[in-house]
Amino acid sequence: MTRPASPDPAQDRAGRTMPQRLAALLHVVRVLLGHGRRLVQTVPERAANVEFAALAGVCGTYVLPTILARLQRGILRAMALERYLLARADKGREIGFVCARERTSAKPAAEPSEREPTSGEAASDVPGGRAEPTQPGDDEKAPKRPAFDPDDLRIPTPEELDAEVRRRPLGRTILAICMDLAVIPSFCTGPFWNQISDTLMNYGGSFTTLFKTRQYRETSFQKERDKKPETWGFDWTFPPPETVRQVLGYMIGELPVLDTFDPLLATAPP
Repeated sequence: MTRPASPDPAQDRAGRTMPQRLAALLHVVRVLLGHGRRLVQTVPERAANVEFAALAGVCGTYVLPTILARLQRGILRAMALERYLLARADKGREIGFVCARERTSAKPAAEPSEREPTSGEAASDVPGGRAEPTQPGDDEKAPKRPAFDPDDLRIPTPEELDAEVRRRPLGRTILAICMDLAVIPSFCTGPFWNQISDTLMNYGGSFTTLFKTRQYRETSFQKERDKKPETWGFDWTFPPPETVRQVLGYMIGELPVLDTFDPLLATAPP
């Protein structure tokens, strides 16, 4: 009796069913990654338009190098998360939900404006946050940074990002990506924002941090606008879909944004 030929490992890998929750999260990551790459390409040419204030307000500044640095960091973090998810998918490993846990402490919980950065956040992305001291004993003399500090633009190395993704709740990584890529509800389609919301709720993200960061960045941005009276004629807050499409060229989550992007490029440098 002839023994059947051994199965092709490549075919087995291609035919393997990806875990459901992992596939849903990977979809979110790839949409965000495609969005970030397109922003990097289009922001320089759209920055002179008056409607650009809708995006600049979410970023907290009109300063183009600052915006581009944040976009680059968000793209690199999304790439690191995609690599992590693909590695799990290759092993058929599902991702688990992260349940919120109450912390017990002898001291009262700090107010949001005083708390330390949580995982997935830069120090300047936290309302009232400050940089870590560089040397022991520097804590007392370290100046406190505002919630949005344009100078705090450090981009971690790929190795640092890979380690960050492995040790942090996935929702916090998504949160950090959204803050760097200027992702807010009014920039997204309803269904895609629901996917982001589910991701934050189920995998350890924080709506409070997201919206507090937006609030502080809007305050920072308004101070810049106060010095540009020629921009006062445009209302940049809560832009309608037609304005978002003028600024971005799409609503985040619309199928053409994902379908025209080759997912094989997602693991290549931007």
